Amino acid sequence: MRAVLSLVLNIIWLVTAGFWLFLAYVVAGILAFIFIITIPFGVASFRIGLYVLWPFGREVVQTGRAGGVSTAANVVWFVIAGLWLALGHIGTAIAQAITIIGLPLAWANLKLIPVTCFPFGKEIVPSNRATMVPVAGR
Repeated sequence: MRAVLSLVLNIIWLVTAGFWLFLAYVVAGILAFIFIITIPFGVASFRIGLYVLWPFGREVVQTGRAGGVSTAANVVWFVIAGLWLALGHIGTAIAQAITIIGLPLAWANLKLIPVTCFPFGKEIVPSNRATMVPVAGR
């Protein structure tokens, strides 16, 4: 039953926000690949973009491997792309929240903002594996 619900939510998500948000992440990733030093930002953008395309049934977890480099990368990412992509999530969440059916999608959109702003040191896993991934501080 959970798989069917995830499928239905993902299809509605894809039509209402997923495709457009995915395109925004692809553009950010392509721009990051222009300069050699920002290729890791492009990889992160594509990784999050694929998650944003089909989010239900997957979760974001801390890897526990983040260090000073990840923190610095998150700060740079936030200034260059994270803030702007988060604004896209807020805009689509507002549009989705207009209808009752769109409320859970709007909430999911808002839940994507932390990984959008700070992607380094996080991993995207299937929901059934989310509790098995080590989390920092446990």
